[in-house]
Amino acid sequence: MGLDGLRGLAALYVVLFHCWLYTFPGYPDSSAPPWLEGLMFGRLAVVFFLVLSGFSLAISPARHGWRSGGVGRFLRRRAWRILPPYWAALAMSLIISWSIVPASHSGPPTGTTILVYGLAAQDMFTAPTPNGAFWSIGVEVELYLLFPLLLFVRRRVGAAALVACVTIPVIARGLVAANASPAEGDNWLAPHLAPVFVAGLVGAAVVTASDRVRRLPWGWFAALAALPVLALGVIQGSVWTVKHYFWIDLAIAPAMSMLLAAVATGRPAILVRLLTARPIRSLGSFSYSLYLIHLPIVMTVVRRVAPLFFSPGLPTFWFTLIVALPVSALGAWLFSKIFEMPFKRNRSWRFLIEALPSGRRRAGAGLPG
Repeated sequence: MGLDGLRGLAALYVVLFHCWLYTFPGYPDSSAPPWLEGLMFGRLAVVFFLVLSGFSLAISPARHGWRSGGVGRFLRRRAWRILPPYWAALAMSLIISWSIVPASHSGPPTGTTILVYGLAAQDMFTAPTPNGAFWSIGVEVELYLLFPLLLFVRRRVGAAALVACVTIPVIARGLVAANASPAEGDNWLAPHLAPVFVAGLVGAAVVTASDRVRRLPWGWFAALAALPVLALGVIQGSVWTVKHYFWIDLAIAPAMSMLLAAVATGRPAILVRLLTARPIRSLGSFSYSLYLIHLPIVMTVVRRVAPLFFSPGLPTFWFTLIVALPVSALGAWLFSKIFEMPFKRNRSWRFLIEALPSGRRRAGAGLPG
């Protein structure tokens, strides 16, 4: 459907964002040339991941009366899909952070880091991070735990009521903050980002709707919904936009959901063809691994390798792009082959073991010739 292609492009943008972020200090009012400002919105790529996650997870329930197929079954399958590559990336990040370059200004990881990040509880508890990209994994885990409840509300009282339940408290919190601009910390972001996840969940209804609904110009609807947000960002400037992500996240999520609905229903055809082209589709297949492991690689290049050869600023940025981008992509492809794809293709330890060469030999030994 092209959704994997969108996921791959979003992951690639996050890599570019981090190459930019760690090369030019002072974010969001950084020392980067103005013509590179288009790389500073990595947060919105993560918001897109959350919308896409809600959309993708809700397609099957939407086809079955908004039922999850069993809470325990859903949570086991999510844990099986998400946690093994996450734990492998956590181990890699800890090693790099301890031995090569710390991932945080608060110092190297500690025992608390291992506990908090091992449980994917970093959105609820604070510890020195081993990988700055991991904040969103904690948010996703919390939203997965809420997903069956969100489906229940959607099934019982409808889409509008579900959106209202998760969005009105967030808006109220924003309005009572000083200057109506809440300051976000490093965690407790799930309540704020729940509405963007729900935007994707609600948008998945288009995939199972009538032909008349599916044929609506969702791509144009997405462009029209995004236009006011983009215009405001252009008028106010990129620094203002970054400092007001609390509101920008909420405002852009409907446009993202409608874009997903458009792609999932095969429109616009030219975009779908691009997203389903082999290179983009391949990138999407290991996008989760790319997101998990790229940042330690980028930081190693920026802070350990580049200073040996290049001056700060643009020379370091170009070197980082030339080295860190392909290394991250190749590393993520190999990482996915080992730590992601086996768990994606096999639904349990029994099937995983049987899929291994030794497992096939053992299984075949008991079969008649």
